[in-house]
Amino acid sequence: MNPGEERAHVIEVADRLFYERGIQAVGMAELRREVDLPLKKLYSLFPSKQAIVFAVLDRRHRIWTAGLQERIDAAAEPRARLLAVYDYLSDWFAEDSFRGCAFINAFGELGSQSPDIAERTRTHKDSFQRVLAELVAAAGGQPDLAPQLALLAEGAQTTAAISGSAEPASQARRAAEILIDAQVRAVPERA
Repeated sequence: MNPGEERAHVIEVADRLFYERGIQAVGMAELRREVDLPLKKLYSLFPSKQAIVFAVLDRRHRIWTAGLQERIDAAAEPRARLLAVYDYLSDWFAEDSFRGCAFINAFGELGSQSPDIAERTRTHKDSFQRVLAELVAAAGGQPDLAPQLALLAEGAQTTAAISGSAEPASQARRAAEILIDAQVRAVPERA
């Protein structure tokens, strides 16, 4: 493996371990064993465990953003594009590996100790808010609808992780439909 492939392998394995068990529960010695690299090589790829955590969160952000955008892009009209967010959540929550939002998990574990983790979490969540704001604007909704829809999605993520059920996505979707319909009347499709 070249260094780029080794880095990608470490990030993928660390992501799985951190997501399954928590960041603090996984030590560098265990990670080294799982990636099958000497500790010296691991530290040549990443100067610290924190650097690995940041790389994992960056990977999670890219995966989330791409998956969400793909689902949104598949919807034909503005209202359906807003609701596609909750359909994406439903699919994600139904995955056997679902353990909640990696950013919320990292923030809960380390946010008070690591301003950098807290900032990365805020940046990720702000990115989601911007996506919703664009979708709301395209649907003709008022700006305050976007944070309301975000709260439904965030609450569904946490509830689904705790309950072990995908049902919170459907519940959040139904609540989102009510909020959207209260604000957005049939908006003609833009040419």
